[in-house]
Amino acid sequence: MAIAIPYADLQLQYQSIKSEIDAAIAAVIHDSAFIRGPFVDAFEKKFARAVEAVHCVSCANGTDALYLAMAALDVQPGDEVITTAHSWISTSAMITHAGAKPVFCDTDATTFTIDPAAIESAVTPRTVGIIPVHLYGQPADMDAIMAIARKHNLWVIEDCAQAHLARYKGKQVGSFGHAATFSFYPGKNLGAMGDAGAIVTGDTALAERMSMLARHGGLVKHQHRIEGINSRLDGLQAAILSAKLPHLPCWTDARQTAAAVYDAGLNQIEDVTVPEVGPNRTHVYHLYTIQHPRRDRLAAYLKDNGVQTAINYPVALPFLQAYERFRHTPEQFPNAHRHQSRILSLPMFAEITADQQQAVIGLIRSFS
Repeated sequence: MAIAIPYADLQLQYQSIKSEIDAAIAAVIHDSAFIRGPFVDAFEKKFARAVEAVHCVSCANGTDALYLAMAALDVQPGDEVITTAHSWISTSAMITHAGAKPVFCDTDATTFTIDPAAIESAVTPRTVGIIPVHLYGQPADMDAIMAIARKHNLWVIEDCAQAHLARYKGKQVGSFGHAATFSFYPGKNLGAMGDAGAIVTGDTALAERMSMLARHGGLVKHQHRIEGINSRLDGLQAAILSAKLPHLPCWTDARQTAAAVYDAGLNQIEDVTVPEVGPNRTHVYHLYTIQHPRRDRLAAYLKDNGVQTAINYPVALPFLQAYERFRHTPEQFPNAHRHQSRILSLPMFAEITADQQQAVIGLIRSFS
């Protein structure tokens, strides 16, 4: 095997800032500040500034972030929440766990993000909100989505789990809706060394309610104003994220540069469709996802030649066993259904080298 190119290389990232990470971990251990405390408080402030938000409420993971946001917005049984057919199941499952019914919409044919026209046709008297997902690092069409939300008096929660620092018309994702959720899963553009998440909002009352819900229903120990859950960001992860956060703009630039290398090398290859960036959007390339009509054979060929790839996601949400109760059909979601058999995510991380990328491009070019 001539080459070995990982899908992502978290060890390489760690080695590049090892002294900073090790010092952050040592500081938490020295202070025994494992739950809440100054390291968590500091990260919340720093992350809010980084994404141009007023408030940041940290929590245990990005899945909890979605639940907490909906619970704070008082989602009730019988409510309907519209979301995309193409995402990780956390987006839709938390709608169910919050008490509502997920209503899926098809995606745009080129950007993989939710189709605003499909949202408009999915609104019913029971609809209370919309959760657009900035999938793979590309913003959804937020002007159109917010116009629909205003028209029907709906809240919007932006799922920014894959889109740290992405922008739409110059504004950070997460700054359009009532709240926005982030994941810091280790492989994300800003990743912890374990699970971690956060919600941002400009609404002070909403931020306070989300904070209470995440901390057993109170902001002061033993003073439980409401019933909540246990979803706290721990001090070690907060300190690690604070150490990584200053590097995020540089890492984002590196991902965008790598995407441009892929674009130049792949966009003339027959059967390969490179990611298309929608107008007025800044893609941060959490994933670089191509389309190919013989996706499975291409993935196997790359694997045989040492290149790791992934499929995000092999089954669109409406067609998962978890949603059989809705009896969805491919005709309802033609783009999402078509994409699920064509998408392939190539190696993408800030430290990937041009030589590694050229090797990937060469293999794809030689595939037949």
